[in-house]
Amino acid sequence: MQPIRHSLALAAFALCAGAQAQISDDMVKIGILTDMAGPYSGMGGAGSVVAARMAIDDCLKAECKGMKIEVVSADHQNKADIAATKAREWLDRDKVDAMADLTNSAGALAVQKLIKEKGGIAMYSGPATTRLTDEDCAENGFHWMFDTYSSASGAAAALTRNGDKNWFFVTVDYAFGHSLEKDASDMVKANGGAVLGSVRHPLNASDFSSFILQAQNSKAQVIGLANGAQDTVNAIKAAREFGIGSGKGQKVASLLMFLTDVHSLGLRQAQGLMFSEGFYWDMDDKTRAFATRFEKLHKGFKPTMVQAGVYSSVLHYLKSVAAAKTDDWKVVAQKMRELPIDDPVMRNASIRPDGRVIHDMYLFQVKSPAESKGAWDYYKTVSTIPAQTAFKPLAQSSCPLVKK
Repeated sequence: MQPIRHSLALAAFALCAGAQAQISDDMVKIGILTDMAGPYSGMGGAGSVVAARMAIDDCLKAECKGMKIEVVSADHQNKADIAATKAREWLDRDKVDAMADLTNSAGALAVQKLIKEKGGIAMYSGPATTRLTDEDCAENGFHWMFDTYSSASGAAAALTRNGDKNWFFVTVDYAFGHSLEKDASDMVKANGGAVLGSVRHPLNASDFSSFILQAQNSKAQVIGLANGAQDTVNAIKAAREFGIGSGKGQKVASLLMFLTDVHSLGLRQAQGLMFSEGFYWDMDDKTRAFATRFEKLHKGFKPTMVQAGVYSSVLHYLKSVAAAKTDDWKVVAQKMRELPIDDPVMRNASIRPDGRVIHDMYLFQVKSPAESKGAWDYYKTVSTIPAQTAFKPLAQSSCPLVKK
């Protein structure tokens, strides 16, 4: 089955004469490769296309005025081969200049391998594996929002330091889950804790009873969920059915949580959960204004950090094309590293030599129903994790682009 393609012509402006000679095909084309209907569609999906469209609209009013820009999108169905096939088709046939979102770590790694061979630019706000900026880094690949290290640096470190020393992991069985479990395990051990074991489940599992029962029988103080989106929601529901996380005994720690997950669970089931995110809609006036625009365009939903990352990455890419006066990927990739990242989403952001976009992360806790003041009022901020410490230190990187 071929992935679905959506095409939105977002501007009909002719290029100015000076820029026209430098932009291939007189067009800047961006592809949103994401999960349109599966377990990650809520955090990315159609909302990522909306976010990209917002970024294009904003750039056309400023730095990109006079440019012709198009966005296409496709569903990779969480399969690495489909992701690679669609990305190759975009680069070879459709003249796509840059790709964004790329939710699903296995698919993202396949695309990263492809762009090393064929060029183009990829901006990852949906996948979490640190391999994208570690051993598999690329000069034209940029990891925008979060990764497994930044996710683990929040809840895993905080809970272990507070006395919850023994952990057992319930892990989705592919690159993302493996990376998240490893980084969280390292964080637990670094803070004086121990890992008693783990169990792995398939992506988009429908029944978590046996996995949660194994975790419960481990007697670990914390059951760490090294999964995401619908898998996380289903695992938390199963844990609640077993009486876990109700205030006494074992705790559930969601190592990667999205706003749409909390929305799906409801505050009664999600209250008290702690996790790290790189964006929350209700942080300040800029984030609230951005979220209000997004909500009107996306069926009343506030943006997740993945969708916010798509907006930020696409906007920065387009600003870099405008500044470079070309869509040549080598020139634009360098310009992306030179220009400051300035938008409603990121705080204290910059791009490292390994392609990792570092920025402030935040440790959040889900409010109780009594604490919430209305729709989408779900988080309270526990602490800010500064950009320089939120991500894996550059000195520990195995990226060939990093000079030792």
